[in-house]
Amino acid sequence: MPIRPRRSVLYMPASNARAIEKARALPCDGIIFDLEDAVAPDAKPEARRQAVEAVRGGGFGRRELIIRCNGLDTPWGEEDLAAASVAGPDALLVPKISSPADIAAYRARVGPEATLWAMIETPAAVMGLDALGEASAMNGVACWVMGLNDLAKAMGGRQTPDRSPHLPILSLAVAAARAHGLAILDSVTNAIDDVALVETHCRQAADIGFDGKSLIHPSQIEPANRLFSPAAEEVAWSRAVIAAYALPENRAKGALQVEGRLAERLHLDQAERMVAIAEAIEALGAE
Repeated sequence: MPIRPRRSVLYMPASNARAIEKARALPCDGIIFDLEDAVAPDAKPEARRQAVEAVRGGGFGRRELIIRCNGLDTPWGEEDLAAASVAGPDALLVPKISSPADIAAYRARVGPEATLWAMIETPAAVMGLDALGEASAMNGVACWVMGLNDLAKAMGGRQTPDRSPHLPILSLAVAAARAHGLAILDSVTNAIDDVALVETHCRQAADIGFDGKSLIHPSQIEPANRLFSPAAEEVAWSRAVIAAYALPENRAKGALQVEGRLAERLHLDQAERMVAIAEAIEALGAE
């Protein structure tokens, strides 16, 4: 499966038709049409219809399109999953996953073809990250999305600007995702007007190893795209590593010196991924 950049994935209330139309021109890597938290109960049927129409109507270019459904324990979950599955988005995002049984239940509802994403936002999920990772890999879950708002509420704690109460959880979630071959996105930053805080959280998440960040406002797209993009010098070095290992005399070697730096086989894998991401970002920007 080709690598897709997920630096900036924007939540879009599917009840807001005007916002959906504007989203076709936003420079984010992905759009989550939200049927859950961002939509009032009496607006959920209309939001579902508009999300389905948006996905079917297209016009979003290479952007990844995801529909976040309500949970199976709500009055809307079954209909959301049925309608979203038929619409054919790139993925269905399911909320409040707490156990492997939850993942299996969603897979059973949507059939074998649909790609699932899963929200990690409950204390039970945190306590069972490895088991959830294994179940996710077995059931076609491609990406986890952190949900610190729900998690902090369930834990009875507070979210601080430096996110220190939740940094261990964020790091463990990334480790579990990587152990099972999953992509993973950082939680949202609630402060819409505080660009500096958004940048801080993006740098923090990139340092931990997240693929990108979930966002709640278009103003957050630029810092996310910038701070989750590979640095130009690292892309250049990655290309040099790939070229060096492609030489006949180096193909059997385990380690090389490339431009004054040690390059082992593990660096070749990283280099190939970085170049693939950089090329995918370039293709998005060319639109």
